[in-house]
Amino acid sequence: MIKNSTNSSVITRLSPAKINLFLHITGKRADDYHNLQTVFRLLDWGDYLHFSVADELIITIDSVADNSAVDNSSLCGQLLTLSGADTITSSIEDNLIFKAANALLASAINSNSLPKNLPKVSVRLDKHLPMGAGLGGGSSNAATTLLVLNKIWQINFDQDRLIKIGASIGADVPIFIFGQDAIAMGIGEELTAIDLPEQQYLVLIPNAHANTAELFAHPKLQRDIAPLSIKTIQNQSNDYVQHLNTPYQNVFTPVVTSLAPAVNEALRYLQELETQALSTARMTGSGSAVFLPLDAGVISDKARLAKWIEEAPCPAYLVRNL
Repeated sequence: MIKNSTNSSVITRLSPAKINLFLHITGKRADDYHNLQTVFRLLDWGDYLHFSVADELIITIDSVADNSAVDNSSLCGQLLTLSGADTITSSIEDNLIFKAANALLASAINSNSLPKNLPKVSVRLDKHLPMGAGLGGGSSNAATTLLVLNKIWQINFDQDRLIKIGASIGADVPIFIFGQDAIAMGIGEELTAIDLPEQQYLVLIPNAHANTAELFAHPKLQRDIAPLSIKTIQNQSNDYVQHLNTPYQNVFTPVVTSLAPAVNEALRYLQELETQALSTARMTGSGSAVFLPLDAGVISDKARLAKWIEEAPCPAYLVRNL
């Protein structure tokens, strides 16, 4: 049963980007996924999601007492509309925003936690982050959707439950639910908060798309980096925050730069600035975005930063940690 009303409220949320300060693969798992070690930083830059909630446009689940009788996919199609994502996927069902909503409903149904009354929600995506850049845009969209709909629909799962749901959608989703800088292990879902200094970055977005599945299957990808303890990673932050000293690295960098000339060009451009920036340029995730941490002295030199952005071989952005 649906009650109709023209009244609605809008909730707007930043769906932030992330960068990997380093990224190691420590081995392949029995489920064919790979175990990773990385440090995630969330940025004050990303997409925006606007959730319009109809005040009295409600779907009542008559069979809520027996949630097993509820079809979550059909219900999601009735509850959620999505705009602004037409160029990302050919159908709404393939978009990570819809998949997140669907997974949230499925988990609520399976745990008999589905409320009887659910408001319809229209989601508008204001997209800024490019796909395939290693910035986690789609995963961030999914996580933001889980967080907001969990409250709108009054399902009220805790963070741990949402992280488990997020991990079923994608390996990068949990960090955005966690919502703070973190050491990540497993496939990215084992998260430990880490306190890092404030930082600004020059991020370059070359016109290249790296297929993550193909990169993981690449014969030259190093998959046997010796695992580090959480304590070691915490204590050695000076070796990967501003600079990138051995053993810290991004194992995808040599593979991606060999396959994508635009990424190689962007990284080389930033490497030429390292002496002035007093830092080490690097790639984030499995590419294609590259970034350069900025020293405090560089940040205060607006003219120099403007010159670096103007002369970059591809779109460049000045961002800071969230």
